[in-house]
Amino acid sequence: MNTDPIADYLTRLRNALHAGHRVVEVPASNIKKEITKILFDQGYILSYKFIDDAKQGTIKIALKYNKVTNTSVIKKLQRVSTPGLRKYVSATEMPRVLNGLGIAIISTSHGVMTGKMAKTENVGGEVLCFVY
Repeated sequence: MNTDPIADYLTRLRNALHAGHRVVEVPASNIKKEITKILFDQGYILSYKFIDDAKQGTIKIALKYNKVTNTSVIKKLQRVSTPGLRKYVSATEMPRVLNGLGIAIISTSHGVMTGKMAKTENVGGEVLCFVY
């Protein structure tokens, strides 16, 4: 059993990007679905598909690469809050990733959203990860 499913999700994406894979499959959960939707909306992945099977289901993610240089669009996936050390922020102290070029994914009482969205809705929460 995996104790940190978000870290496992990010590690699977990171490993697939380093290996140059076009598609990666990860076990599904509600928070992983929300993170995948955010990555798609922000332009970090090409597409995604939720596959429901008898058990848990999977998420099939098509990774995005630069057409000219053939490098991945995602440069770094960094887990911030871990099960052993949670990192919470308020709306006023929302982190800026790469001076606004990256995104922070925050778990709030209004759902999982980017740091910019959380700041505009004036809610704080747990910082899940940084993507840039």
